[in-house]
Amino acid sequence: MSRLMHVSAGPYAPPAPARELTVTAADGARIHVEVHGPEGAPAVVLSHGWCCSTAFWAAQIRALAADHRVIAYDQRGHGRSPANPACGTEPLADDLEAVLEATLAPGERAVIAGHSMGGMTVMAAATRPKVREHAAAVLLCSTGSSRLVESATVLPFGAGRVRTWLTRRVLGSRAPLGPVTPLARRILKYGTMGAGSAPEMVEACARTVHACPARVRRAWSEVLDLLDLDHRVRELRMPVEIVVGTADRLTPPVHARSLAAALPDCVGLTELPGLGHMTPVEAPDLVTGKIRALVGTYVRAERTDRTESAVHAEEIA
Repeated sequence: MSRLMHVSAGPYAPPAPARELTVTAADGARIHVEVHGPEGAPAVVLSHGWCCSTAFWAAQIRALAADHRVIAYDQRGHGRSPANPACGTEPLADDLEAVLEATLAPGERAVIAGHSMGGMTVMAAATRPKVREHAAAVLLCSTGSSRLVESATVLPFGAGRVRTWLTRRVLGSRAPLGPVTPLARRILKYGTMGAGSAPEMVEACARTVHACPARVRRAWSEVLDLLDLDHRVRELRMPVEIVVGTADRLTPPVHARSLAAALPDCVGLTELPGLGHMTPVEAPDLVTGKIRALVGTYVRAERTDRTESAVHAEEIA
């Protein structure tokens, strides 16, 4: 199966990047990175979730690239980034740090947006020097920091050991997902999206998720099963905003509320009625607007202050 089977037309078709590069992480993993938009514009970094790729952010990239420099990368084993034996939260943090170092100038600040495992990546990297240096603000979409499998409601059973055991088996299945069929679309929509999701949204998500190799999907499901980043949440010292769908079966709103309570500087929690786990696809304009607002508040303001300070220094001289 092709690793790149995303839709080729419409709002969810990935736009062509201005440039592409391969970044090498600390353990030698090669990470595919795309840069969109004008050089010198305020920067946005996008980190996708489990079983997805840069294609997942197509709507945000298309809208933001007109006046932002949008940096999107494929998590190791996803999209165009080759699989690597190392799977875990520290490798995720390594990869994000490597991307930031390769694409941002020293001291340059950006908004980092993470969806699902991409949000967990930001949490895992909370104490990393490059994140502290470059993250002006963070947007967390549909994510959590621990107890993911036991809280998931993908299976229609009451909470408990049986549901947790079955959920673990479903998410960690070795079976390939196969072609995108009408049944596959219905299953994916039920498990990951709200009931009102438009067909083009479901198609875009199905094609992206089905392109993820089964061995990669299973390897990272084990990481998510054992995830415990509660201690890292408190280390996210920059402003953080959170978005979650009320019908999210993979990371239900209880996770977003826990994050909001634990974060040192939570600047907003938005619960979207009837939306599922794929919020950047299900609510593209809202998520894009959140990113744009964070840039305006925390990146553009810093750039303006620095410019005014430089002018003032010149006048004094």
